Amino acid sequence: MTETRMGQGVTANLYVPQMAEVVETIEETPTIKTVVLAPKPPMAFRAGQFVQLTFPGMGEAPFTPSSSPYEPERIEVTILRTGRVTDALHKVRAGDYLGLRGPFGKGYPVEKLAGKEVLVVGGGVGLAPLRALVLNLLHDIGRIQRMLILYGARAPEELLYRRLHDEWGKKDNVAMRVSVDRQAPGWTGHVGVVTTLFDALDVNIPNTVVFSCGPEIMLKFVTMELLEKGFKPEQIYLSMNRRMSCGVGKCGRCNIGPYYLCKDGPDMNYAEIMKYPNVF
Repeated sequence: MTETRMGQGVTANLYVPQMAEVVETIEETPTIKTVVLAPKPPMAFRAGQFVQLTFPGMGEAPFTPSSSPYEPERIEVTILRTGRVTDALHKVRAGDYLGLRGPFGKGYPVEKLAGKEVLVVGGGVGLAPLRALVLNLLHDIGRIQRMLILYGARAPEELLYRRLHDEWGKKDNVAMRVSVDRQAPGWTGHVGVVTTLFDALDVNIPNTVVFSCGPEIMLKFVTMELLEKGFKPEQIYLSMNRRMSCGVGKCGRCNIGPYYLCKDGPDMNYAEIMKYPNVF
């Protein structure tokens, strides 16, 4: 029998999901929904780790919890509707049960951020994995010097967690700036892809650590822009949430060079993966 440690508990078989009750669903955008789960026992996780979410009889898919790791009894998973499994997950209601496997991966290196400025760059639904990091840092914001959140989406109606933007921006030592790709009726904020927010980047570059998550093309241009501005590869972490299936490095679908995103990531330091051809 295969045995593995998951969070603070032990499961007899890492391929068997733990059942969790759906306690709430939140409509975020026309295509994105947050499902709030109550796993029993609670599932401890680090910000940036991911879980496999199972719809019984339909299949499973990987998602990074978007909630605070300080609340393991209430795990939120934010889901973009993209296909068969995610369509089914969008239809669940309070009282339904889903399966959880995990957590998997290493998570963000939060322990290395003391005294640093933290730059968070998200695109579209990519803000979901980063939300766990933001909530982690907000729990003890005095550990870091400052957090700057830059976030972009294609249109105002596609902006994720709009209810939280002002709240985050009003926190001590936190700033949030938002952009949409194209001008829209009623939108008075910044217009342009998220990298255009770098034009007013007011951070101490040598003392800043960057975390970015979004579409792979966005990650590529974010990385190139940061390097041009003087960031070193070692300062850049990319959330490479793609192609993960088994979660434990067996199926070989998520490799970048010698690394398996499900075990060595999914949040990878750019210095480790930059020389491999299949990064983006």
